[in-house]
Amino acid sequence: MDQANILRQLAVHERETRDAMPKEIPAVHRNKTCIASVTSGKGGVGKTNIVANLAFLLAGMKKKTLVLDADCGLANIDLILGLTPQYNLYHILKGEKAIRDIILTGPGGFKILPSSSGIQEMATLTMTQKLALQDAMNTLQARPDYLLIDTSAGISENVMYFNMVAKETIVVVTPEPTSLTDAYALIKVLYQRHAKKRFKLLVNMVKTQQEATEVFLRLAQATDHFLNLAIENLGHIVYDENLPSAVKQQKLLAERYPNSPSVKCLREVAKKLCQSSSEREDDGVMSFFN
Repeated sequence: MDQANILRQLAVHERETRDAMPKEIPAVHRNKTCIASVTSGKGGVGKTNIVANLAFLLAGMKKKTLVLDADCGLANIDLILGLTPQYNLYHILKGEKAIRDIILTGPGGFKILPSSSGIQEMATLTMTQKLALQDAMNTLQARPDYLLIDTSAGISENVMYFNMVAKETIVVVTPEPTSLTDAYALIKVLYQRHAKKRFKLLVNMVKTQQEATEVFLRLAQATDHFLNLAIENLGHIVYDENLPSAVKQQKLLAERYPNSPSVKCLREVAKKLCQSSSEREDDGVMSFFN
């Protein structure tokens, strides 16, 4: 596929998606917390690093940002930041701690709601636990401008739940064929079984923008043809050789290497989130901050 054809198809797709969106934002939806899940069908696509760096950049834009580590059985966002929480989501759901007792402060001032690791009963939350979490979120005195939910990979019940409470669903993919196949499966289940209709695609670990566009069009054409569903292009993040170094240092890439190529891409993604936040009502029936 030549570059001119790629750009032409991308322009057509974005125009059709834009035309399908409401022209005005209802006043009732303004000034609410933007709840965005960052999810994927396949593991190892870089979700947690993306979430942490986006939170850092949003905080730098004077946006109050809270990160919820929703990989409840194998949480690790605190690990990549070099933090050692004494308490976590498990203690909230057991009724042992209040949400204010476990929230951590990350670099740049964004907040983190850590989860548990190695506790099997957290791998599938019960309805009682889900309601307890929603009640706990509603006790926050100062609601954030942005709540970023770092889900686990796949199509488990927990993944479905955390995507349903989000207004924005950001699906992270890489150019690997398995990543695309699993992302399509995730979108299909959320759309057909849970009536989720709004998806933003974020292509990670690409060499060029053209490669990212090809990946986006491949998945967009599949969802359009087989599901009659249009997905939105949130952008791309180029592979950055500085990332392994930052991870080893337990530092964020945006903090340690603010001028690196991938941070420039992440900054554009953060700006797009700011522009599109709270435009439409949640597609699901559940939400935090009711």
